[in-house]
Amino acid sequence: MKIDYHREFQKNYLKRIKRNRNLNQIFHEKVILFVEDLHNPLLKDHALVGKQRGLRSFSITGDVRVVYRPIKKNLVLFLDIGSHNQVY
Repeated sequence: MKIDYHREFQKNYLKRIKRNRNLNQIFHEKVILFVEDLHNPLLKDHALVGKQRGLRSFSITGDVRVVYRPIKKNLVLFLDIGSHNQVY
């Protein structure tokens, strides 16, 4: 699985995640899990509805999510990262 990062994702990652060492480590662990098994129940991956129809999301922690768009079978685009309120 290849992951591309939208500019907005990169900006929000630096602002919301990278400064917190523990959260940053958990993010990297979950991305590895995502790449190895997208359907792992620990990720709580799910399709979004409404305005974000066609996008998907998975959990980093209880409140932190990654919103992404599947592009091809083995390619996704990470669009946003942050708390539930920040990304939805």
